[in-house]
Amino acid sequence: MAPPDDLLEVGRVDKAHGLRGEVIVALTTDRTERVAPGARLWVGDVEREVLRSGPHQHRWIVAFSGVDGRDGAEALRGLALSAAPLEADDDAMWVHELVGAEVALPDGTAVGRVEAVQDNPAHELLVLESGALVPVVFVTDASGLPARVVIDPPEGLLDGDLAAG
Repeated sequence: MAPPDDLLEVGRVDKAHGLRGEVIVALTTDRTERVAPGARLWVGDVEREVLRSGPHQHRWIVAFSGVDGRDGAEALRGLALSAAPLEADDDAMWVHELVGAEVALPDGTAVGRVEAVQDNPAHELLVLESGALVPVVFVTDASGLPARVVIDPPEGLLDGDLAAG
């Protein structure tokens, strides 16, 4: 059975851990319940249940159903972990909706499109087509997603980018 089309990437398998089939997982979501025992994730093209998990140096050690021994865990290295969207808050922004969205200032001035969302320790950054980096905390209105977001950045953040555009 193929994975459903509406899945969101929630992490990746970094590497095998130990000899019992466990793996190190780097989450790309702040929803740690994605790796709670009993949770179901698509690991590549196979749906698996999380048997046990625990935090480990800013990542997670996870044991999945059907993965036995070091060789089984090694076979998962680099695979994406995907899951169905959770019930979201009205103000939730998803990376797949942000990429490609037009970005505008509160007065309606267009400042470009989002090419990517870059992970950053403080806040994720919107990477605009001009190369400008805008922390997502400056998004003031995401009600137009997936087509448009409004940002209210501090003075000077986009000065060089608007002059070049």
